[in-house]
Amino acid sequence: MLVAAELAALFVGATLPSPLYPLYAAKFHFGGVTLTLIYAAYVVGSVLALMIGGRLSDQIGRRRAMLPALVLALGSALVFLLADNTAWLFPARILSGLATGLGSGVATAWLAELGARDGKSNAAMLATAGNLLGTAIGPLMAGVLADVAPWPLRLSYLVYLVVLAAGLLTLWAALETVRRPTTRLSELKLQPRFGVPPQILRAFLPPAITAFVTFALIGFYAALIPNLLRADLHRLSPAVAGEVICGLFVVATVVAVLSRTLAARTAMLWGLGLLLPSVGLLVAAQIAASMPVLLAATVFAGAAGAFGYRGSLQVVNGIAPAQQRGEVVSTYLIAVYLGNSVPIVGVGLLAALTAPLTAHAVFAAVIAALAVAALLSEWSGLGSAQPAE
Repeated sequence: MLVAAELAALFVGATLPSPLYPLYAAKFHFGGVTLTLIYAAYVVGSVLALMIGGRLSDQIGRRRAMLPALVLALGSALVFLLADNTAWLFPARILSGLATGLGSGVATAWLAELGARDGKSNAAMLATAGNLLGTAIGPLMAGVLADVAPWPLRLSYLVYLVVLAAGLLTLWAALETVRRPTTRLSELKLQPRFGVPPQILRAFLPPAITAFVTFALIGFYAALIPNLLRADLHRLSPAVAGEVICGLFVVATVVAVLSRTLAARTAMLWGLGLLLPSVGLLVAAQIAASMPVLLAATVFAGAAGAFGYRGSLQVVNGIAPAQQRGEVVSTYLIAVYLGNSVPIVGVGLLAALTAPLTAHAVFAAVIAALAVAALLSEWSGLGSAQPAE
């Protein structure tokens, strides 16, 4: 549970700025394209961390690798706290991405090993719950504090610094699972290495696509829902944006916990299937300017996120060779972060060239097509996974 709590603390920072983006845009005078690039900066950091640090925790141990992740998150919060123009937001988001990219790879492998040690199989559920709970707390805290307290662009980061300090203090109580960690710097191997052995590549593709489309939808909520609420539904309060984004992750967390006994492949298929009404309702909410339809889309999206993430992660954990688990999981997480950014940047650019509704409809169509492709591939047995030896 402690490792899952550390993971949750890291992911608070991933969504903390989401309801504040319209306030930053108004204060620093930037538009939609800049917003999507700021959001994408987070993913640049995440992918860099996974490329460079994917093997790090396998070598130096899980605790020692989690420490720099927490320190990077502290650095991100400090840069946000001091930000006085748009330029500050890019390094702040890169540092946040580095923190969650490194920490998510460490924690996911760590939880799998702790579960194996205890004879339990809830590692994927704990990793999913930790991720989703943290991402739920971030926007709710930032949105509410921005509405009811002073310093709307700073107070939430002060609170977050306290959370991270507590994480640093409790980190050493977690059990180390790497038996013989490397202690010499000269022995470290940090060159990028994507650990997907050829014998599991076919089985790896459907969960990787599932992760991509699932987090594309989650990224849409985190980056673009605050502006959609303001422009199309005329809801100007940061708290409303924070509550909608939080609602997505609360639904996802509840579904992840309640469905923990559901088979991994079944959960993944459910996640892919639920993506279709999610994106359809999202576009319908914008067309109708309807808050109830948006809330319905949010419920479907939250359930799709929980099933899709937990199911695909558990499939990957099941097929990954033990000695390469950190690398395989890090490769899976690259699919997560690419899904979380590339479609969102595309939406921002297309919206600038056409109109937001057109861009969102194209986004929905592409995500639905990828989800159907992964669904048919896994359903037909093309990606049927066998546990790794």
